[in-house]
Amino acid sequence: MSTNVLRTADGWWVARGERAVPVGTEAATTAELIADRAAVREAALSADPGTPVAALTPLSPVTTPCRVVAQMVNYRSHARDSGFTGDIPPAFFRKASGSVSGPGDPVVRPSHVRFLDYEVELGLVMGASLPVGTVVEERDLASYVAGLVITDDVSARDVQLTKTQFYESKSYPTFTPTGPYLALLEPADFDRLPDLRLKLSVNGEPRQDRTLADMIVRPAQALTLLARFQALDPGDLLLTGTPGGTALKAPPKPVEKIGALLPPTVKWKAFFKAQAKNPHYLHAGDVITATIATPDGRIDLGEQRTPVTDAQQDPR
Repeated sequence: MSTNVLRTADGWWVARGERAVPVGTEAATTAELIADRAAVREAALSADPGTPVAALTPLSPVTTPCRVVAQMVNYRSHARDSGFTGDIPPAFFRKASGSVSGPGDPVVRPSHVRFLDYEVELGLVMGASLPVGTVVEERDLASYVAGLVITDDVSARDVQLTKTQFYESKSYPTFTPTGPYLALLEPADFDRLPDLRLKLSVNGEPRQDRTLADMIVRPAQALTLLARFQALDPGDLLLTGTPGGTALKAPPKPVEKIGALLPPTVKWKAFFKAQAKNPHYLHAGDVITATIATPDGRIDLGEQRTPVTDAQQDPR
């Protein structure tokens, strides 16, 4: 059974229901914690009554700096929303690790960004090195992946689309809320990955809700494809794509065909004029809630709850 680990300013904790027990470890990084699984197991079996989880302020359980890599258009429902038809070629992009923030930290919209979007994603946290050229079979997944986290691939759509720039549009500080839990998995837990359900709501309104059965490229294949050119190390993070339901959706085909005939500046001006009527983009005062769990709770990554603020309103 998976073990949920929290990180706070005071160290690492094993969450057992509504209470948490401190982990007796000197680990300062996620990679060091993963290497000290004996201390995690000792805390999980401890007779210590622990501290209420509600009394703790969780930080991201993925420490930085680290590599943060993401998969693009990796759910069938998201591919439909994005206007893709036929086979979707696997694609990856990098995010700055400076974008990683805690599960309750505000998502801060930069002053020049108008169209801020959400993308709940399952994050894979590496537990072993993945050298270039590695082939990962489904049966090998537990040898490379230590655990799972909730992530939100927050996106500045006006930057992403007008500049065709994924790195900038998804790398601003606070654009990768992560946690609360790092669920350290046992080998048998990996069989349950297809049952994981990703849910995201904004101000209590459901926006995204799909299981990993909707995924196009599963984790083992994704790691194999990524390892053609990118090595990973323990503690690195792979975001595995988002389901349909984001604010951004492709325009109807006739509109898209007309737009293709226009000069880029005219096309984007018309597109974003239409997007301004879309109420699903994020605004200051919104609260994003995300969960990932199996129906029986065997794997439960907790609840991520992040308010949205504008840059000039950032309270930190």
